[in-house]
Amino acid sequence: MCRYFSCFKRNLLGIAQFLSLISLTSFVIYIICSLFYLFSFLSSLYSSLSLFLWLILFLPSSFFSWFLTMFLPPDFSVHNFPPLPSLFPYRPSFTSSFSNYTNLTQGAKEHEELRVSRTRVSPHMGTFMGVYLPCLQNIFGVILFLRLTWVVGTAGVLQALCIVFICCCCTLLTAISMSAIATNGVVPAGGSYFMISRSLGPEFGGAVGLCFYLGTTFAGAMYILGAIEILLMYIAPKAAIFEAKYPEGEGAAMLNNMRVYGSICLLLMSLLVFFGVKYVNKLASIFLACVIVSIISIYVGALVSAFNPPHFPVCMLGNRTINGHELDDNQCAKTIIQHHVPTLVMTTYLWKHFCQGPELNASCDEYFMSNNFSNIEGIPGLASGIISENLWSSYLSKGDVVEKGSLSSSHVAHPSSTHQPYVFADITTSFTLLVGIFFPSVTGIMAGSNRSGDLKDAQRSIPIGTILAILTTSIVYLSSVVLFGACIDGVVLRDKFGDSVKGNLVVGTLAWPTPWVIVIGSFFSTCGAGLQSLTGAPRLLQAIAKDNIVPFLRVFGHGKANGEPTWALLLTGLIAELGILIASLDMVAPILTMFFLMCYLFVNLACALQTLLRTPNWRPRFSYYHWSLSFLGMTFCLALMFISSWYYAIVAMVIASMIYKYIEYHGAEKEWGDGIRGLSLSAARYALLRLEEGPPHTKNWRPQLLVLLKLDEDAHVKSPRLLTFASQLKAGKGLTIVGTVVSGNFLQSYGEALAAEQTLKHLMDKERVKGFCQCIVAQKPREGISHMIQSSGLGGMRPNTVVMGWPHAWRQSEDPHSWKTFINTVRVTTAAHLALLVPKNISLFPTNSEPCTEGYIDIWWIVHDGGMLMLLPFLLRQHKVWRKCGMRIFTVAQMEDNSIQMKKDLATFLYHLRIEAEVEVVEMHDSDISAYTYERTLMMEQRSQMLRQMRLSKSDREKEAQLVKDRNSISEHHRRVQMTWTKEKTAQYRVTHSGCSTPEGFRDMLSIRPDHSNVRRMHTAVKLNEVIVNKSHDARLVLLNMPGPPRNPDGDENYMEFLEVLTEGLERVLLVRGGGSEVITIYS
Repeated sequence: MCRYFSCFKRNLLGIAQFLSLISLTSFVIYIICSLFYLFSFLSSLYSSLSLFLWLILFLPSSFFSWFLTMFLPPDFSVHNFPPLPSLFPYRPSFTSSFSNYTNLTQGAKEHEELRVSRTRVSPHMGTFMGVYLPCLQNIFGVILFLRLTWVVGTAGVLQALCIVFICCCCTLLTAISMSAIATNGVVPAGGSYFMISRSLGPEFGGAVGLCFYLGTTFAGAMYILGAIEILLMYIAPKAAIFEAKYPEGEGAAMLNNMRVYGSICLLLMSLLVFFGVKYVNKLASIFLACVIVSIISIYVGALVSAFNPPHFPVCMLGNRTINGHELDDNQCAKTIIQHHVPTLVMTTYLWKHFCQGPELNASCDEYFMSNNFSNIEGIPGLASGIISENLWSSYLSKGDVVEKGSLSSSHVAHPSSTHQPYVFADITTSFTLLVGIFFPSVTGIMAGSNRSGDLKDAQRSIPIGTILAILTTSIVYLSSVVLFGACIDGVVLRDKFGDSVKGNLVVGTLAWPTPWVIVIGSFFSTCGAGLQSLTGAPRLLQAIAKDNIVPFLRVFGHGKANGEPTWALLLTGLIAELGILIASLDMVAPILTMFFLMCYLFVNLACALQTLLRTPNWRPRFSYYHWSLSFLGMTFCLALMFISSWYYAIVAMVIASMIYKYIEYHGAEKEWGDGIRGLSLSAARYALLRLEEGPPHTKNWRPQLLVLLKLDEDAHVKSPRLLTFASQLKAGKGLTIVGTVVSGNFLQSYGEALAAEQTLKHLMDKERVKGFCQCIVAQKPREGISHMIQSSGLGGMRPNTVVMGWPHAWRQSEDPHSWKTFINTVRVTTAAHLALLVPKNISLFPTNSEPCTEGYIDIWWIVHDGGMLMLLPFLLRQHKVWRKCGMRIFTVAQMEDNSIQMKKDLATFLYHLRIEAEVEVVEMHDSDISAYTYERTLMMEQRSQMLRQMRLSKSDREKEAQLVKDRNSISEHHRRVQMTWTKEKTAQYRVTHSGCSTPEGFRDMLSIRPDHSNVRRMHTAVKLNEVIVNKSHDARLVLLNMPGPPRNPDGDENYMEFLEVLTEGLERVLLVRGGGSEVITIYS
């Protein structure tokens, strides 16, 4: 008990030291104000500020320290007590934490701290110092001091409360989602980028991380512009370099001044960050104290105004507000009477602005003559009831005069001139514009999550500290809206730059005891916020670059020898300079609003996604979240983006989408266990179950390919052009499975199968084929192919088309299993009702880099196959290689067919199919069987009979192959000779060739008489080949119907010979066999 009581004493001492630090800060402000006193002799400012510093800051802290000294024993020391039992070594919590307080992101501390000791210091920061105060400092910013009063005056108290409430609700809901993500495991350096990228994947993480980086960079530019605006408008107006000769040019001159001074300030801050981040770190507590002192002075001033309101008179002409800078003689009147000469009436300085001369009879402005001047109190006070006038909105267009509606006025028809000394609105205002300008004042909620590595218990501190900071700032903003509306007159609130109160900062007029407290405090706080943005943004970019997900950002991952991001700082400075060149705080604020809202939207999306998917790893310690809250936060973010600026929202989304696509196609592949992968699995499961409900409609049919590749002994693909052809046919759409079969036993060949799969993946990446690999180990290739055709795919995503190569040199192959495997695959695909595509001479097919500039794709439509022959050329022409090729469709007519009607019917059919192609009907006459046909059939049957009855040795097989080659050369001249085959010519042929020197074992084979059916098939193949070669010899690609294999396996070799004869003399052929179902329809 005594130990915990001593801990309480230590915290009290820490509070005392904290107040002493505020006193030190106030002393710095005191010295600065003293300098103003020396240069400008502002005695009232000096005396009031001295009294404020003594009464408010120094005396309470001194009295509190004295009280604790009297309360504690004389020998009390914070080091006399043993540490409390804890997981980490105990340190004096409040005192030491504040001495080490920094608002920089994790990893931003100078590496010089490691020179003395390389030992790792345990995280020690608690909720208050590690999360709460950094969030406060990041949330409170330039908008509170420079624009909140203007927002209240323009929108009215009610709409201003609505704006503040919406923005605060958005950040609160985002903080709840962020707390759930941050407490679901350890969050290392990177903060929000780490959370989003590990929750939504590298694509979303990189896109949103870069958006957050751009938002932080533009925030630095906004803070610098705010600091320069305070400097040139309220601290040193005479420091302006550019001055306008006419009132119309004052805005442009001010923007030029902002650009010059902003660029200089940005350069100085960048150099400070480059040479010494540790100095920025040490100044963080002073900047925080400036913010706290400034806010306290506003509240004290509001309370004091209830019984002693400050005197800030505002000159009015009728109901129009007069610019206080123009009151050089401090006379808010048309004329004055000299005291020493009562009868002498003199015109005032204002008279010269409205009249053409100082004479009483000069021609004057009509509105000036119809209305009188009057003075009103700019700060009526809390008890004045002015809030009733400030409840409603008063939106103005650019160039409108700021008016007070409760004052009587004699309006005239002509508008006021900009040469007259009125207070004009510099921009056109609306509710949406004010939302975009105000929202940056509620950002900064990621400060706690960015420092998770420095926290003693991050999973406890981040939710508590962040949510408490948001609640605190929300209360401050909401109460400030009410106080401003209740204490300050509406014309002063709508006066953005305080021209009506002689150039004073509007919020400063309410501060106690003097406006300089707010001016100096806001200047230092905005400078500190700019330094922190310039420090945090490069480290965020460095974290993205080191993840190596965006290739062109790799250079920004490097820096100085101590790890400082030099190149990232240079890029940050250049981007911030773009914001400086915009030069308008009101135009920069909506830009960073978009980027921050984009980041918050994806934080909510990440939490909602993880919650709905119920990922096993999703176990956050923070339990006060729900997916509906995250979706509500997403809705708020999306609505605010389009409410504040729809065109900025679209630009931000386009930038994020471009980054997403770039990372998707060119970024490094990362597996972070993100939620998008889980979403993909859930969506895939849902889609597969839906596809399983029924067969696909003909309109939705597209070839889902199973590409069968063969590997050689070195695990190289024998026909890689098959994959090229598949990529041209698919054009990235639908399902593609690339498979191969490894011969052997699975237990012994598992490593070989993995190597084969990697080979296929590498080839798919090279050919840019999106799909899957499948490698099966089987004792026999035909069994493996059969298993692959049966088991490939899942549910409704099964291949419906098989692509395989033609067995080259199958006649000379020593292994008959090669072409028998081919025929077996044809039979298996037919039994499975799958379509089959067999490209012949695949090595002659064009690559993806060799587009066909002209030519035709010829379709020989012999047998109706469900429309495959019509659909495949259409799909090929979608690819750039075949896009410029035309289509020609040939069909064969017999003598009894009406060729003209067939052509018309086919043209009509193509018209309804919406396919453009030339149609031609080819007539084939019945003719006598040629000698070449008879010879070809005889050779085919002799070879079949020979291989069936004899087991040939290798040497015998070579001799037999030579025999066939010789007979081919002898019979070549018969190709051009058409003659009728008679008994006499048969006998003559046998006598002529009986003297051929052949091995003894083959003489009986040569006496075989060809089978009549084989002769007829060969005759058809030869005649059809002649017609195809005649019509399509110059075609880029020829598509043919592929006849089915024979039922009797004894005729397999004859089947191969028929296919060879059918495609002989053609350069590129695609044999097509339908799957037994319609794949194309004329209906929509």
